[in-house]
Amino acid sequence: MVEIIGLLAISWLLVWLFEKGNLSVLGLKPVKRNLVYAAVLFVTTALCCASGFLMRMYFGEEQFMLNPAFSLSLAFTGIWLNVKSVLFEELLCRGVGLYILIKKLGQKWGIVISAVIFGILHWLNEGAFGNIIQMAAVFAFTFSMGLLLAYSYAKTFSLYLPIAIHLGWNLTQNFIFPDGPFGNHMLLTRIQPEVTVSYPVYFSMLLLPKISAIVIGFLVVRRLKISQNK
Repeated sequence: MVEIIGLLAISWLLVWLFEKGNLSVLGLKPVKRNLVYAAVLFVTTALCCASGFLMRMYFGEEQFMLNPAFSLSLAFTGIWLNVKSVLFEELLCRGVGLYILIKKLGQKWGIVISAVIFGILHWLNEGAFGNIIQMAAVFAFTFSMGLLLAYSYAKTFSLYLPIAIHLGWNLTQNFIFPDGPFGNHMLLTRIQPEVTVSYPVYFSMLLLPKISAIVIGFLVVRRLKISQNK
């Protein structure tokens, strides 16, 4: 929580120095249209992420079970860890920094630079430095997702949409299914057999959920006609 407060303070200082503005550039004032689109994006991104685990269950014969230790306390902890992580990354990679980049360099370059920063951040988070193949794989997805997240902010000048997309993916992967950095929460892996699948099936399980989340997210965001938070 201290990190988020610190980022908010730095964000306020930057936007004040840039144009004597305030944190309203984050677009956190509730606006019905933005909230509706955010809800749609949250659900569709979560479903896209879940589809990868469903394919692993079908093709790879993996099995999941409810965590016997799951409780309200564990649920709150798991949800908060994911929310805090998403808020930190959105404030760092989008937010005031992206707002200033868009105003200074234009929407296109602002979006690209923000996505590059997002990709590099995940090299650090996932310890990928030094492994070229892992770095390329991590960057390909996080850069592409970063483009969508930055584009959704640029269309609305509101963090609601990128937060919804980001949280939909992270909560599904890290909280519902046991495939994240915060430990096990709702589900555990019961059986993870060594099943050989064809390369097309393997890459479908790996790539289709990510590609579908980005493509569907882009199509939903593109429907927004107004680029102002009002």
